[in-house]
Amino acid sequence: MKTILVAYDDTEPSRRALDRAATLAEAFGSKVFVTSIAPLHYSSPRLTLTVKERGEGPAAREEDMQQAQAILEERGIAAESLPARGHPAPTIAKLAEDYDVDLIVVGTRELGALQRLLRQSVSAEVSRKARRDVLIVPAGD
Repeated sequence: MKTILVAYDDTEPSRRALDRAATLAEAFGSKVFVTSIAPLHYSSPRLTLTVKERGEGPAAREEDMQQAQAILEERGIAAESLPARGHPAPTIAKLAEDYDVDLIVVGTRELGALQRLLRQSVSAEVSRKARRDVLIVPAGD
């Protein structure tokens, strides 16, 4: 396993994913690509959807990637940031293809029944869309 792509957004699930990616990279001598997906902004004359919550834009995502890259480099792991914009799951799957990674690592959190019904799990969607192996790191105890 030469390359690993990990999605990181400084949440507890993504910190678990980063730790697991680091452990695998140490074991296999892999390079790690870190991505954090900034949401798209849509607008039209009748409707404007913007990022309302602080910390969702490209600058916050860049900070997340720098933080993850620093954590990896402290462990002696070669890391590269891949900034991206879009919907998380398809964007992660496309980055994996574009960079020909061997493994995608994503975290997951416990979803409620309604969220599962509406398929709001990014990790599950990544596993459906990606043409690469996907490791979904479950919620810890």
